[in-house]
Amino acid sequence: MKAGFAVRDITPRIGVELLGYGPYIHRSSTWVRDPLEARAAAFELGGHKCVIIACDLAGFSPATYEKSVALIREKHPELEEADIFICASHTHTGPAWEHLGDAWGVPDPVYIALLSRKIAAAGLEALEKLESVNMAVAVVPCEGIGLNRVSDKFNIELEDCLKEGWRPDKPELTETKATVLRFEREDGSLAGFFACFAAHPVVCGQSTHISGDFPAIAIHSIMRTFPGSVGLFLQGAQGDVNPCAVGHKDKNKALLALDVIAGRFERVIRIGLAQAQPVDFDTLGTAKMPVAIATRPVDWKEIGKFLDKQQAILENADAEESARNTGMAVAYLDGHRRFKAFFERNQDGFFHVQIHGVRLGPVTLFGAPFEMFQAIKNEIVAKAKALLPVVVSLTDAEYGYAPDRNADMESYEAKLSPMVCGIPQYLHIHDDLVKGFLELESRLSL
Repeated sequence: MKAGFAVRDITPRIGVELLGYGPYIHRSSTWVRDPLEARAAAFELGGHKCVIIACDLAGFSPATYEKSVALIREKHPELEEADIFICASHTHTGPAWEHLGDAWGVPDPVYIALLSRKIAAAGLEALEKLESVNMAVAVVPCEGIGLNRVSDKFNIELEDCLKEGWRPDKPELTETKATVLRFEREDGSLAGFFACFAAHPVVCGQSTHISGDFPAIAIHSIMRTFPGSVGLFLQGAQGDVNPCAVGHKDKNKALLALDVIAGRFERVIRIGLAQAQPVDFDTLGTAKMPVAIATRPVDWKEIGKFLDKQQAILENADAEESARNTGMAVAYLDGHRRFKAFFERNQDGFFHVQIHGVRLGPVTLFGAPFEMFQAIKNEIVAKAKALLPVVVSLTDAEYGYAPDRNADMESYEAKLSPMVCGIPQYLHIHDDLVKGFLELESRLSL
């Protein structure tokens, strides 16, 4: 088995708007805490090659993925689309992108125009660096970082959660383990590694600095310890998982929290690298397949009433530009325009997406373009035949949340977020994804 690793800087210029935390808040970047990167791993076994690229981005559009794939295949026509797996960390101190409209940050056209070429360059360099490696794997405890943003206690005092030994009230509703993959050269040096874990990278909060947040800071620290190595962070089912510390209003305290949480994650990765056990990399498989996500029947009268309320907010003489409900009203009205366009493209009422799988020996990656909830991941892991199944969110695009079957259907994640994205509310996306992934796994086994 051969592997190659590479890095490309994808840090935007100062001044671009950052994505997240609400509509039209004009969070323009002012400085760089740490560079954003596209970090790539290429693999070859028995003549079959594949590329995995993990990006320090909040997300990216289908167009960015498609252009990146086309640029890689232009140089490597032997690769199929399924052989190129691209995912995002979901950092909220990264640049806005064009797929969500302007509400959550106005994208920079110049940055978007160059992004695909940079992502592709990382993959192409990794393919050029293929060399013999050995693979080892560890699954290690990863506690004291996440809490369930839906079901757990949400507002934790910073002084409490930064204490060593802090744990959430309901750890079972979060990710409590990390999967670490280690790839060593024949001389024993570290060529690259994967760190797979689930939590929103939002420790920085509404800061105006650019950063990959806690996952990237941890990865960078380990890469400095092992010169010549490249680490990839694969974001798991973080849809309902936040870090314990989220955006303290005091900038210095937020940066302190960022260092503490990144330090906790770094220790976990280091333990995983130390404890990883050798495995046989006897299979390299890739597959993509379409999944039709059922949407709820639309009550157009109800939608009309909701939009009338939003319009009334804007027509109120006391409406303020800085008020959240004003910005949300504009976002909902804009989303409704794309909402109608959805039905013009999807007259059957289904949302047609692609899911993506990669099999690396005993490890199988299950990727989807959603922020999946933990319960979805848990069911996939329980039902998959893979020895080590790893669910990866924000793969090949970003379409918002995938709530589980027990989610509050009136919640932001289940009802309002799809509308902002211009997509109807999902009917049973939990079951659609589980069914799709299990079929996908059977194709990987062929």
